[in-house]
Formats: sequence, structure tokens, C-alpha cells
Amino acid sequence: FLTAASQRTKKARMVTGAVLPAFNNPLKIAGEIGMLDAISNGRLECGFARAFLPHEFERFGISLDESVERFDEGLDQVRRLLEEENVTCTGKYHSFRDVTSLPRPTQKPRPKFWTAAFGTPASFEKAGRAGQWIMAIPIGGAAMGELLGIYREAWKSAGHPGKGRVMLAIHMLCDQDRTRAMDIAREPVERYFGGLVESARGWMKGSSTKSYPNYDKLIAQLAEETLESQMEKSAA
Repeated sequence: FLTAASQRTKKARMVTGAVLPAFNNPLKIAGEIGMLDAISNGRLECGFARAFLPHEFERFGISLDESVERFDEGLDQVRRLLEEENVTCTGKYHSFRDVTSLPRPTQKPRPKFWTAAFGTPASFEKAGRAGQWIMAIPIGGAAMGELLGIYREAWKSAGHPGKGRVMLAIHMLCDQDRTRAMDIAREPVERYFGGLVESARGWMKGSSTKSYPNYDKLIAQLAEETLESQMEKSAA
């Protein structure tokens, strides 16, 4: 999709949302990033995520308990493959020797990295400490303010310039009439939450790991969300 979009635009930035190192070989990811950065003439930005749907881990045959290690190792290996040549990595999940990923990135030293985070404070802290931009969905309302505070404090403590960069995706519909806008938006918003809860239902059926604390309660809360509750939280 981004390849097609890059050929129909001249200035728009392309961003993935998001690549999953847990399910992909870093050599494959780095090669595709280099290619798309070239095709877009240096307009690519890369979003990465841990993944959080139990059924995906089950179908890939990967333990939920490995998600943090696989993400950290994979992201670091992709970073090195993009920034360096003749890279050797000996990892727990992927290893390679004297590899120069081609094509080399058009942007130097590489496209900017975004980290997708949902509701785990450690994810926001880690992204800030690593100097990565953050992409999030503020469906929890006020809790996002605290999480972004953690991100920015970690960014500052690590010595990075500025305050980092935050991308928030919210539900939005514009109409001249407020009542009509509410009537139009209600069903799609509630269908969105219904689909999200259904895809993550594994958390309410026994899936458990310390890597995703309280996700059973989080998904159960999402099942109660409505357009009105999202507006009350300033998330729509």
C-alpha cells in the first residue's frame, strides 16, 4: 500500500503502522525498509509494535512470554542493518554474520522509528529512553496524559534533544450539525470497538503473561465503550 501511495504523492510522508518484529525476520524487514525508502525518495518512517492479540501468537507458534525479547532483539537488529554494513548479530531468535542489507537507506543514517504503544507504561518509558517517536490510541482517556508524561521524562533523562514526537489516532467526524454527526458516527465507532474486543478476546479466555499486565481487564473495559464514553474521555 505504501509503495502505491508513494507513487501518487510527492511530499507526503509514508509511515508503517506497525511492523511486527515478533513475527518477521529482521533481514526481511530491513530489506523492505531500504527498498521502500528508495522508492519513496526518502519519505519513509517506520512504525514498530510488539503485537498483542493472543490468537496471532498462537498461530505463529510463538509464546506471548517472548514478545518483549523478540521485539527488543528484532528492532535492534533492524536498526543495525540499516545503519551499518557487514553486520554480525548473535541473537536468541535470529543470528547472521557479515551482512550488508541492500538497498541502503536513502535517508541517513536511516528512516525515523516510531514505537506503537497501547497501555503499558514500560513501553512508553522504553521508547522515550531509546529516542524513538511514539504512536498511540488515547481510547483510555486521561490515562494517556500520564503515559505520555512517562515517555517525555524518559526522553529527557536519556539526554535526547526536544520532547520527542507523539502521534495519536482518534475517532473524528465533521458535520455542520452536532446531532447528525453523532447519529452518523455512533454505529461505526461501536463497531470498531466490537471488532477490537472480538479479535482480542483471548485475553478474557485465559491468555495471561506478565508482558501484558491486566490486559484481561483492559479488553473487558473496551467492551463497554460507546461513542458517548469516548467523547467524555476526549478520545473522540
